[in-house]
Amino acid sequence: MRRPQRPCPTPDDAEPAPVRGNLPAELNTFVGRDSELAELEPLLRQSRLVTVAGVAGVGKTRFVTRAAILMEKRYCDGVWIAELSAVQDPALLEHALVEALGLTDHTSKPPRTVLIEHCAERRLLLVIDGFEHLADPCAGLVRELLRRAPRLQVLAAGRRPLRVDGELAFPLLPMTDDDALELFTRRAAAVRPGFRPAGGDLETARELCSRLDGIPLALELAAGRLRALTMEQVLHRLDDRFRLLTGGSPSALPRHRTLRTAIGWSHELCTPEQRLLWARLSVFAGQFDLEAVEYICSGPCLPVDSVLDVLDELLAQSVVLREDSPVGSRYRLLDTVREYGAEWLRATGDAERLRRRHRDWYLGLATWCELDWFSPRQAEAAARVDSELPNLRRAMECSMESPEEVHLAQYLAGTLWFYWVGCGRLSEGRHWLDHVLEAESPYDHSRLKALWVLGYVAVLQGDPVGAVSALQECREEGEHSGDATAVAYAVHRTGCLSIVTDDPVRAEELLREALGRYRKIGELNSNVLMAQVELGMAVAFRGDLDTAAAICDEVREICEDHGERWALAYALYVLGFAALQSGASGRARRMLGESLSIAHAFHDLLGTVLSLELLALITVAEGNAAEAAVLQGAADRIWPSVGLPLFGSVHYGRPRAECEERARGELGDERYDAERRSGRRLDASAAVTRALGAGAVDAPGLEDACAVPDEPGAAPEGDGTAPEGTSGAGAAGEKRRPAASRTTRRGGPELG
Repeated sequence: MRRPQRPCPTPDDAEPAPVRGNLPAELNTFVGRDSELAELEPLLRQSRLVTVAGVAGVGKTRFVTRAAILMEKRYCDGVWIAELSAVQDPALLEHALVEALGLTDHTSKPPRTVLIEHCAERRLLLVIDGFEHLADPCAGLVRELLRRAPRLQVLAAGRRPLRVDGELAFPLLPMTDDDALELFTRRAAAVRPGFRPAGGDLETARELCSRLDGIPLALELAAGRLRALTMEQVLHRLDDRFRLLTGGSPSALPRHRTLRTAIGWSHELCTPEQRLLWARLSVFAGQFDLEAVEYICSGPCLPVDSVLDVLDELLAQSVVLREDSPVGSRYRLLDTVREYGAEWLRATGDAERLRRRHRDWYLGLATWCELDWFSPRQAEAAARVDSELPNLRRAMECSMESPEEVHLAQYLAGTLWFYWVGCGRLSEGRHWLDHVLEAESPYDHSRLKALWVLGYVAVLQGDPVGAVSALQECREEGEHSGDATAVAYAVHRTGCLSIVTDDPVRAEELLREALGRYRKIGELNSNVLMAQVELGMAVAFRGDLDTAAAICDEVREICEDHGERWALAYALYVLGFAALQSGASGRARRMLGESLSIAHAFHDLLGTVLSLELLALITVAEGNAAEAAVLQGAADRIWPSVGLPLFGSVHYGRPRAECEERARGELGDERYDAERRSGRRLDASAAVTRALGAGAVDAPGLEDACAVPDEPGAAPEGDGTAPEGTSGAGAAGEKRRPAASRTTRRGGPELG
């Protein structure tokens, strides 16, 4: 395939815009398919939707990934791959695409709206892979995206077309004889170094490739067998399998039967322990790690101390794939291999037990990650949950299937509060919390926790009605049942709502009450620290800057003791606010710079944009009005994904109004507006880099055709969209440092 000849235009003096996206690195050499790649490129020039369709195992995923890599420079706003095979619930389809595009949106906007607004004016390629089980809802979503986003292109890969108007279907056939031989030879050489068939061996290899119909998955499975067998033995055993395993219905397509035969042949060559592990691994969604395999899949017929050796054999045979991730080595099954294993697991009658064992493991994982959130392992906990999200979804789905186990789904949805709130997942968190609370269940601790977490998320999404409803129900039922913890959290989050709705007096009253309740029950965690930070903000809004700073200095000390970073970011924000109001701009910049770095690392848009707003005011105070206007424009772009700018709050809005007044006065209306418009072209990462000083001079190329356009619906100065609360929008605390129990490490703030 030739490289695209029409890249996005850029001015002669501008640096090329960086290509963005989530294309994976190719771990081994891509083989063949030159003619198919050459045929695909013009189709993407003719149509905005091209679907690569073919049988399982024919290499659709690798093919579209390779095509995307070759064409990425054509798309100013990047190439993004959405893998949908692990998404079982159609209601999560839009969330999966939001995740794939790397979007963070704290508002209550439906994820479909977020997708449409993001794609509306962008020139990007969206690659959708593994959609077969969600074909109808996926077709509807793609249809609407294409209609509303005129520069969007979609490259889909599945076993059938989407059947959307304007779609061009590209049938991906098995590999040619020469390409199949090359693929088999290269993969065989990976397990048998120096392998290069010649003479009679070459004819044997050709016959083997022919018998496997040039299906890449079958070829790779066969090549993996050369670790233990000769080619003649592989061919002989394959002959046996063709006679014995016809692959189900006699009416099935020959190549479907061939693939099933190849997988079945590989399965038959496995030892009983390997077959058992293969079947049990099918309970996982997406990636998994060794610890999970050892717990879930071990048993009397598969001792835990043998699991690693058996897994290693499946890796050697290409049944299981190994992948590196931010949280270490991970494993996965190809979809077709997983389906085959699931059939065998059902045949054993052990599927339900394994599903519950899987569910129990991920309940425990979520519990430990919640504990680790208040520790130096906070970032690791966030990364772990991020990598395990498909399995956590499956665990919630499993628990919702039985009325007796709904409380487990409620527990899991509530326990993941730190991920929904602290890592930019409010929309999906709201989906699960609403879903698990729809079911009838007793008002036990799990349901009450889900209620206060729902109230917290609703505050952050700018839904005061939903927040009050959930928090009031939580408090009333908590008092009725004697659940002091639930009552404390309900009071706390009601105080959080008060601070963003410009009632700092009521906020201070409620937050002090919540902190007293936390102290009484011995609670100390990130939520308690956020209550202190929010109290500090309320006190600062009432004009007592010294007390606010003292409260948040204590929070900072506790965060340092426990390795907590997320709450620290908000404590630093309040300290920066207090320093700025006191005229200590240098101290304020240091505090806010650190706050901004932490918030951005956690994908916390609220913390990011709040710090940007104050840094803009510091910048104009330092004499750089143009840069201050750029930073305000960058904040303009982020706010629509957070909520009503500065919550529509008079208190939060004063620094912005002051910054605008001073910058306009120095620059004049025309230049101020131009600088602010240029700032709106910065994405969050670029804005953070610039605010931290790396981009303190005007960046070239902001007006070029490849620069990110103004966000559709982006709020003009002073305007906004739906309000959103605070992920710790402000601040809270008490005058003395909370004491932690030596035995439980839990404690609470001591009231003065």
